[in-house]
Amino acid sequence: MIQKRNFIGLFALFAVFFYAPLTYSQTAPAKTDTTKAKTETAPAKTENKSKLFEESATDSDYLVAIEKAGEVLESAHNDTEFDGNSHHLFGEIKRTQSKLDLILTSLKGANPNVRNQQMYRIVLKEIEQELNEQNTAINARNLALEKIKGRVIELRKDRTLMGLLTDTIKRKQFKKEFANLKNRYLSTDSLMTKNQGILNDNKRLTVERKIAVSNALITVESKLEQSGISMLKREYPALWSTSDSTSKKIVGQNIKAKVIIEENVASYYLSYKAGSLIFLVLLMGALGWYIARNLRYLRNNGHAENLAQFNFKYLNRGVILPVSVIGLNIAVVSNLYAPAMFIELIQLVLLVLLTFLFKRDWSTTSMRNWLLLLVLFFVLCFLDLFIAVGFIQRCAFIVINILGVRYGFVQIKTLKDQLYYKGFFKWATIIFIGLNVLAILNNLFGRVSLANMLSITAFISLTQIVALSVLLKMVLEIILLQIYTTRVKRDIEKIFDFESLSETLKKPFIIVISYMWIIVIAANLNIWESLRAGLNSLLSHPNTIGSITFTLGNIVLFFIIIWVAHLLQNYVAYFFGEVDDENEENINKKQHSKLLITRLVVLICGYLLAVAASGMPLDKLSILLGALGVGVGLGLQSVVNNFVSGIILIFDKPIQIGDVINIASESGRVKSMGLRTTKINSANGAEIIIPNGNLLSQNITNWTYTDNYKLVEIAAEVSGEIMPEEINALILSSLEGMDLVNNTKPPQIYYTAIADGKFKLQIKFWCSIYRTEEIVSSARQVLFSNFKAKGVTIAT
Repeated sequence: MIQKRNFIGLFALFAVFFYAPLTYSQTAPAKTDTTKAKTETAPAKTENKSKLFEESATDSDYLVAIEKAGEVLESAHNDTEFDGNSHHLFGEIKRTQSKLDLILTSLKGANPNVRNQQMYRIVLKEIEQELNEQNTAINARNLALEKIKGRVIELRKDRTLMGLLTDTIKRKQFKKEFANLKNRYLSTDSLMTKNQGILNDNKRLTVERKIAVSNALITVESKLEQSGISMLKREYPALWSTSDSTSKKIVGQNIKAKVIIEENVASYYLSYKAGSLIFLVLLMGALGWYIARNLRYLRNNGHAENLAQFNFKYLNRGVILPVSVIGLNIAVVSNLYAPAMFIELIQLVLLVLLTFLFKRDWSTTSMRNWLLLLVLFFVLCFLDLFIAVGFIQRCAFIVINILGVRYGFVQIKTLKDQLYYKGFFKWATIIFIGLNVLAILNNLFGRVSLANMLSITAFISLTQIVALSVLLKMVLEIILLQIYTTRVKRDIEKIFDFESLSETLKKPFIIVISYMWIIVIAANLNIWESLRAGLNSLLSHPNTIGSITFTLGNIVLFFIIIWVAHLLQNYVAYFFGEVDDENEENINKKQHSKLLITRLVVLICGYLLAVAASGMPLDKLSILLGALGVGVGLGLQSVVNNFVSGIILIFDKPIQIGDVINIASESGRVKSMGLRTTKINSANGAEIIIPNGNLLSQNITNWTYTDNYKLVEIAAEVSGEIMPEEINALILSSLEGMDLVNNTKPPQIYYTAIADGKFKLQIKFWCSIYRTEEIVSSARQVLFSNFKAKGVTIAT
């Protein structure tokens, strides 16, 4: 207020000056004589006064002061204008108002549905956050306007400008300049007043909306609390005390009104979550393209028959349905607080798509029971969304719950036999039956909102475990397809043991789908937030042992990251097309080297992240490292030696996976290389585990360091009427016809003895080291047959 008064005072001062020329021109003639008289007597009084140290301002100084004031007023006008961020803020304020109006309208007419109430609570809290941010932004802009006022008020400290304002003669001289200054001032003052009014209006609206949001949150929290799992309070009379005299016309009107409300809420949620939903659609599109590309590559290159051996249940029926099922499963879990109509519609669409997938494989009885489950779920959703709570709705719910209990005891078994993973189906059945029974009891005694919630949760828990079982099978099929496609691109067409590999791969995914299933059930029961809050409180509570303070969350996160890192380094080979039973001749050693480096990087990053996530201070970590150093000095030398040797082997590459080596008395093919040990498959099938330190400290014979070929030798005796030139030609032609012999390097034939009709010779040629004995045996057979055809005897 003080600044505003100063601003008004300055305006008055300018006004006096601006209108002073007119006053001066009217009074000047009357004062002329007086002025002349004064000027005549003045020299007598000031004649002896020195002017050396007298302060005076020139016209140039006055012009500079006027120009400076004009620049200040011009910059104040420009800064007072609302910029793009301010207009964006006003747009956000309008959008927030539209969201709030929709939520407040929906709260008045919607069913007491837990899903909707959860969504209302989330959105209202976000609106509250938006209003706080908007209020802060408005305050910042008001403060900026006050600073602009201060810059104008600072002009009063300009002594030259103030002196000019008080000098009536000089004001007349600079009349034009002051007129321009006046126009700038009035324009800035008008804009300042206007913009301050806009900001104050918006601030008042934000305060009113915050009050409305606070009241709405209290209403929503109250409704959610009423929906809690408690039978001590009743919302409605017991079922046997209820009478329903509502006319059909009113029921129809209520249905229409509720359909409109649910449509509006679902439409709002779609726009609210448009970004994440579009991202999910794009992600599923990329996944579908990737699967289709792999399938097309295998079929175009003549591997359709081999692909059929994998017995894919879902990928062999196209790409659109499997990808849609995966996307809808993710949508169900990632939209926990979506409105009831949105989430139940997604669930129904997911079940319809599953029906098309099950149509070919499931038996008639299983399909009939599955369709019955879908019908019950659809009717339940319709009653929950569009029928007002009353006698008819409550009776209909009880009928569906009774049919659900019977379904759980009798018909549900036919579904279990058709699923890929049956581990959780027993628990799903128990939960399904138990929730239906609880829903019947709560409905009878007047706990209608709780009964409705339990009914919906029962059917969702059962159908979701079926959908997640299908999701697990689809993910495994996609991984197997990726592995086989990668192997085919490396010219490895051998069908690997995909069944045992699937059993290995599905273990971590079972944990994931279990977590997804628990989240869906807890969210539908309205206990997920409480569970998460309680778990966060437990995990984030600080604990102190000695001088070390830690939380359980840090410890859990430490072990989770370590587990994930080891899991990734074990499974990363599958993305390179490698499987445990790999034993091909054309093994890609460079790829294995990349794989080993990738595993090392994954482990190192995992351990570093785990240490960082543990929250352990660096000074405590240095103590731990010091203790570890003592341990290394006392008893862990061999462990550290093997670890460091493993890193050296990875980067120095004296041996690689697939190499055939001899070390000490052992020989065989390198099967795998770890950070501590290396596994070697011997010729007799034994697996030899050698510490990496021993590999570096001993001489190693690597038969495949440069290539995969070995020079073999066959000693032979030829008897018959034949010349050495004919023997050489016959041997060369025999070896050239063998596929496993490397003909890029010519065979070598050496004669150790020659007599009349008898020749002793050595035949040397190059062949694959992985099948040496097989090739030598085949060569002996081919040579024997070819020489016998010539009437010559050969003994090898």
